Amino acid sequence: YRLVSRLIAVQQSGGRVTYAIFAGKTDLFAVSARVFIDATGDALLCHLAGAPCEKGDENGNLMAATLCSLWAGIDWKRVKRPDSRNLEAAFADGVFTTPDLHLPGMWRVGRSLGGGNIGHAFGVDGTDEQSLTASFIYSRKLLNEYERYYRQYLDGYEDMELVATAPMMGIRETRRILGDAVLTLEHFLARAAFEDEIGRYSYPVDIHAAKPDLESYNTFHKEHTELRYKKGESYGIPYGCLIPQTLDNVLTAGRCVSTDRYMQSSIRVMPGCYITGQAAGIAAALTGPDGAVRAIDIRLLQERLLAMGAYLPNSRG
Repeated sequence: YRLVSRLIAVQQSGGRVTYAIFAGKTDLFAVSARVFIDATGDALLCHLAGAPCEKGDENGNLMAATLCSLWAGIDWKRVKRPDSRNLEAAFADGVFTTPDLHLPGMWRVGRSLGGGNIGHAFGVDGTDEQSLTASFIYSRKLLNEYERYYRQYLDGYEDMELVATAPMMGIRETRRILGDAVLTLEHFLARAAFEDEIGRYSYPVDIHAAKPDLESYNTFHKEHTELRYKKGESYGIPYGCLIPQTLDNVLTAGRCVSTDRYMQSSIRVMPGCYITGQAAGIAAALTGPDGAVRAIDIRLLQERLLAMGAYLPNSRG
């Protein structure tokens, strides 16, 4: 195992990745494997190997990022919802540098602790270190504005204090691969099922706005309200959306699997990452000596997933 190392290059031959090259604290090193799983969130290994990817919307806009935070001193007995109810008053008073109508809010994680999904950093490219650096600086300043808002405009937060900010920027969207299968909004609307299904999922469309204007917020709100399921409804995730089109021994997992932008905004959330990650790991173990990810027995993959507690009502495993 090697932690604190970054993927910087790959070597490939004839559609097979042969080595992934990393920079560690002390040296460069190469890793060979039968199968590689790209769980970078940015489809970085696939991108370096020349596999086709998409990024953001048709204009290159990306969902806003959030620097999550941890707060203490909250009186949860007095807290009321939603957190955004007094934003207009705070905007009028000049509390915020950027008037952002979308406030997911503060969630209880302990007796007096709260986890903050608060504040958007707009225009951040999670594949660019300069953009990420600027977003960290901006977001840490932004949390001071939200502290003032929560203390002065909402009940139960008068004595709150910042405990920690996340070590990583919460990036919602960068690259996504073009795979053997592509999950689309039509699949969401149809509650689609697939023969090579590896799981089912029910999270709504959740495209955070790329800009802090009213039109962008209204679009987000409309989609997030209307494009959601009733209890018991779900869509299937096909194995094919884990496989990059031009690579033979690579699988993906997490927010960079093969989808359109609507479905990326759904499957990017943690349970979706669990589903694709578990399936990718088992599928990799089922490959033969050549690591051919398309040659595995889908029924056997489904059987292994079912044995581990996966929900696969349409499988024949």
